Amino acid sequence: MFEPFIYEKRISRIRSILRANNIEGILLVGMTNIRYLVGFTGSDAVLFIGEKISVLLIDGRYITQAGKEVTGCEILEYKDKIEGITALILDCGVKNIGFESSVLTCDQYFRLKDQLRGVVLKPLSTDIDSIRAIKDSNEIKYIRKAAHIASRSLMSIVEEIKPGMSEKDVALILESKMADSGGEGLSFETIVASGQNSALPHAKPGFNKIKEGDFVVIDYGSLYNGYHSDETRTLTVGKITEKQKKIYNIVKDAHDRALEAVKAGVSCREIDGIARGWIERAGFGQYFSHGTGHGVGLEVHEAPVISMNSEGFLEAGMVITVEPGIYIPGLWGIRIEDMALVERDGCDILSNISEELRIL
Repeated sequence: MFEPFIYEKRISRIRSILRANNIEGILLVGMTNIRYLVGFTGSDAVLFIGEKISVLLIDGRYITQAGKEVTGCEILEYKDKIEGITALILDCGVKNIGFESSVLTCDQYFRLKDQLRGVVLKPLSTDIDSIRAIKDSNEIKYIRKAAHIASRSLMSIVEEIKPGMSEKDVALILESKMADSGGEGLSFETIVASGQNSALPHAKPGFNKIKEGDFVVIDYGSLYNGYHSDETRTLTVGKITEKQKKIYNIVKDAHDRALEAVKAGVSCREIDGIARGWIERAGFGQYFSHGTGHGVGLEVHEAPVISMNSEGFLEAGMVITVEPGIYIPGLWGIRIEDMALVERDGCDILSNISEELRIL
């Protein structure tokens, strides 16, 4: 939880969206944005923000919890969610409201539309999600702590990774270490992919045994106070070929060059272009199959998006990943990922583990 004035500032930013979109209120149903705006950490709620009011609608399970967590926001209980929303909107007398189009279900939308005849429902998504892109000092502190827990955990178990271990073994050891080190949970299901599996960007750890000469891609993250970390390292077990070393260095150079360009005012597309262009010029462009990065915060993937199609620009206070990779089907894959805090004249790398090729 944050100080009440922080939530007041965040709600004020939402109210600027009202004016920019010529609407009288915003209906939020996504729990991440609700947590960000009023501090409520339950699993179900609705938040309505108008020019003069902010109301959290919850069912009876969360009355006590909301009373402890939420300040500066009226709390109302509903028996049926749609009926509760309808009653509130009609009572407020507003005729034009926005909603989170990426979260509200079709069923909920049509039920609301049927019950709120005469009220215009305007879909909004990017405007709302973008308010979380720039982190304040407390958010940065929590993300930095999550990254520290994750990096320290991998470093402490890396010497345990041996030929004959399964991918699942490594994942379980790493996850246990992050929990023991203060992590409150996983940012996402840990990826440990060895050998041919490493050519799958989002492989699930299985019973595949790590062998001599394998690349082992480990993509992992920890949660701290609700905030995520996200980083990837590619390790090698035993002797590897010169081709493997060459391609690893191509990915590392792409990663390093992109990170060197990160600063406020640079376009997200340019960061992607630097990493992608380097890999393409090396002759492996067809094997880099995803965007170069994304924002990290209360969600492990949030604004901004760092890709060839991005239209936004980096701003000081954003936390992003830079994660180029080369994935050659049937052989192996390599990804190197760090989190970076965007600053006015550069960036602060939040991950705490070397990107140099490590041979176990």
